[in-house]
Amino acid sequence: MNYSPPSVQPTVVEREPADSTIISIQGYNIGGSSNPNKPARQLSIAPNGSLQWSADGNRLDVSWFYDVDPLPDGDLLIVGTHPGQTRVLRVDQETRRVKWSETLPLHDTHDVTLTEDGNLLVANMRNTENSTSNDRLFVYNRTTDEIEWEWLFRDHYPNTTDNGNSASDWSHVNDVDIVSPGLYMISPRNFDQVIVVNRSTNDVVMQLGSDDNHSVLNEQHNPAYLQGPNGTPTILVADSENDRVVEYACDRGDPDHPLDGDMKPNCDWNLTWEVGVDQLSWPRDADRLPNGNTLVVDTLKHRVLEITPKGNVVWEYSAPWLPYDAERPVHGHEPSSPTMQELNSSGSYALTNGSDVESKIADPQLTDRLEATVMKLPGGEIPAAALDRYSKVAPWIQPIWLGPDAFFLLSCGILISLGWGGYELVLARRRIIGALRSRLVDQSDSSSQQ
Repeated sequence: MNYSPPSVQPTVVEREPADSTIISIQGYNIGGSSNPNKPARQLSIAPNGSLQWSADGNRLDVSWFYDVDPLPDGDLLIVGTHPGQTRVLRVDQETRRVKWSETLPLHDTHDVTLTEDGNLLVANMRNTENSTSNDRLFVYNRTTDEIEWEWLFRDHYPNTTDNGNSASDWSHVNDVDIVSPGLYMISPRNFDQVIVVNRSTNDVVMQLGSDDNHSVLNEQHNPAYLQGPNGTPTILVADSENDRVVEYACDRGDPDHPLDGDMKPNCDWNLTWEVGVDQLSWPRDADRLPNGNTLVVDTLKHRVLEITPKGNVVWEYSAPWLPYDAERPVHGHEPSSPTMQELNSSGSYALTNGSDVESKIADPQLTDRLEATVMKLPGGEIPAAALDRYSKVAPWIQPIWLGPDAFFLLSCGILISLGWGGYELVLARRRIIGALRSRLVDQSDSSSQQ
């Protein structure tokens, strides 16, 4: 039996969106080439859920797809990686023709944004050299092929942040957006926070969350900046490791200068909205639509959802393997749309009407049941965290013909066998060493007699 997620197809179309949906699917690759069973691809989905077109990663010389940005003229700016390289492509949405591309010598980049003057604003992660992280933002001038501005995390964060700046993946900065000219919002995932950087001063002028404070954010992805009532700075973000989407509002705002230089990074934030707690699985994108709904990428459930403020799923599309980003080009890139405070919909909401709401409750996976059980035991937080981490890693290596429970049991069996075998070797080490020595002595005696 094939246990892979369903093929690309609509699963809920209660309300058709105004236009097409573009979905960027990360996929899984082997040796730099897309695995045909878990392909990296770009999809265009019609409002009724029919597939308009699909562009495979191999055709665009991309192994993994990440961010996709709709541009004002209808083109798409697509970011992907190839071993040792980052590929940035401007693609005609209608013909899928590549108008131009840039190949940067960067190991892994999830997001590149086109600036107002046509240059590239790059979130550069996994940039460690000589045991020091050079994770950074920079602006690459496409005309001169030079870096015209650079901002390094090590100049603004203590070396002890997260696992220390000698880590091979220190910040994991996975997103960068232009809030307004010269103000860049970024998402250093491993620091559990979203910040806004002023390009002119290099100061951090706003910060949501802090390192290891997982009650606020836990390794988030793709925040979106919204401006609420009276200029209230508001951030919508996929809170990935907490398996939810959240919206936070600052307690201060200025309708004319919401991110003025005197705004302090220690702004007091209020959680005004959350949705899908323990129903989503590693969401990695959330965009507010003009109608007040939220477009969510639920990565490990291989789907894209449009959710009302109260949590009702009105549009859902199955998009294996590992969707990363979803956009509605008709609304432009990161549209400034209503906050939940403006909609009088603040609160915490469960998902309703999604494809697996009932099945999730009625028949959770074995790892989910074990996690719920061990959490009730003294010290159960550690094994529960290990089970949660396993559930997020397993899809990358699980064969499509093996179900999740069977793969978990097989993995446990292999670990037990290796552990047991290692223990037996330790117990029998003297006997084994003695036997080897005796054999060597016998061989030596035999050689000398000859």
